[in-house]
Amino acid sequence: MRGPKPRQNPSAPRSLPDEVELELGLDDADAPDALRVAVARKLNCDVDNLPTVALRKRSLDARRGSVRFHLVVGFERGESEPPRRPVAVGAPRVIVVGDGPAGLFCAYELACHGIGALVLERGKLVQPRRHDLKALNRHGKVDSDSNYCFGEGGAGTYSDGKLYTRSHKRGSVRDVLQILADHGAPPEILTEARPHIGSNRLPKVVTALRERLNAAGTAIEFGARVVELLIDQGTDGRRVRGVRLADGREFLAEAVVLATGHSASDVQRMLLACGVPLEAKAFALGVRIEHPQPLINRIQYGAQAGHPRLPNAAYRIAEEVEGRGVFSFCMCPGGWVVPASTEPDGLVVNGMSLSRRDSPFANSGLVVGVEPRDWQALGFGGPLGGIELQRAIERQAMLAGGGELRAPAIRVTDFLRGRSSSTLPDTSYIPGLIAQDLGAVLDSTGIPIAKRMRSALNVFGQRLRGYVSEDAILIGVESRTSSPVRVPRDPVSLEATTIRALYPTGEGAGYAGGIVSAALDGVRVANAIIRHLG
Repeated sequence: MRGPKPRQNPSAPRSLPDEVELELGLDDADAPDALRVAVARKLNCDVDNLPTVALRKRSLDARRGSVRFHLVVGFERGESEPPRRPVAVGAPRVIVVGDGPAGLFCAYELACHGIGALVLERGKLVQPRRHDLKALNRHGKVDSDSNYCFGEGGAGTYSDGKLYTRSHKRGSVRDVLQILADHGAPPEILTEARPHIGSNRLPKVVTALRERLNAAGTAIEFGARVVELLIDQGTDGRRVRGVRLADGREFLAEAVVLATGHSASDVQRMLLACGVPLEAKAFALGVRIEHPQPLINRIQYGAQAGHPRLPNAAYRIAEEVEGRGVFSFCMCPGGWVVPASTEPDGLVVNGMSLSRRDSPFANSGLVVGVEPRDWQALGFGGPLGGIELQRAIERQAMLAGGGELRAPAIRVTDFLRGRSSSTLPDTSYIPGLIAQDLGAVLDSTGIPIAKRMRSALNVFGQRLRGYVSEDAILIGVESRTSSPVRVPRDPVSLEATTIRALYPTGEGAGYAGGIVSAALDGVRVANAIIRHLG
């Protein structure tokens, strides 16, 4: 006869799950000892029997009217793998064009396998690049090779350093974040749901990556603008054998990686001249919308706004209008609107923030999706039609601003009424604003961008009470959300479809949309090259 079933001892759990999810209030402690107690309570076991707990993911949930932290906690079971490091490399076998995240991580992955690369960057190192950004902000002077888009680290270096991505199927996001953390990024990027480095810290991280690569033998040249691909015609088809620079120098290699970023339109024209097929690709056009940050905090946090543990609030909004998406893009809490022009006759704005995110303003891209058929119907033909559309609207913005990178702007309430603003509120945009009919600028190409944006803003104003107000302004134009061109490549070898040993990668080639996704694509291309070179 069986006896009574023994009562489970809560002090000795038979097994532990891989992860435990917790919810903590704003006043609940989240120190390691407090987390151990919370985990033990949830698992109904003795805290002394738990292995070391480790925070894996932390996010802020303000959706249900009560702001709380959502935590995912795991357990440390044995030693972690050592970080991957470049090893000594020999003479460069690969040329990498572009020192943004795609090019930098491509070179890093190659160096981890002992393959040398020569990285060619048209812009400057991070420190001298600062002087060109100062001239851009203070004097409206655009250096076409050194600005917010071009230079060491690419567009992300001085444009916020947001690391959030949905590209988890493209590779290990954790590996990319770990490499950044190993080179000086704050360790919190490994656990925060929306990791962020900041434009004050990211230059130091990029510098440390470069120094690590240099120490292993990877060469990086700055002020090296590529103007031509050197291509041979062989029995197995056309093959790239090197590049020519603007100063006439030539470099030869077994493979060439194009990692030139979303704003290198001259590279797209060079590819067409070399017979590389290009495809028009959808992207988005619009403005930067700026609010006082305390207003966004009240909208998102309600009565809990101002709590000392709450960061400046972010938001994400989207709506479909007439078959086109209208959505927030690259939201910068506690940030600044900055001039991101790469050509003297065009005006482009973008957003950035420092690691503290302590500016009194919040800004975000507010953009409308556009498709190739939208601009082709207006006469912007060919694979570079999207680039020509960008150029046209950027020139109109420059004219409306009156020069020196002053930006046309309008209060949101006046924009919805279809009239210009008589006055404008304070702004973070250093070159200055001028009150203009921004709707006319947006619609100057014939695509009804302003109309669709007005419809979406009415919806956003209902969802986020206070979002549409006299204190909110639109600043134009935000036109470099992504590349409007894709360079087709073989799905297996990742080479360009008509030229062997040429590897398009990252945002400029149309395969990424941010720092992490570009880095992942660079790593993917590096591994394809490693397989090719054996």
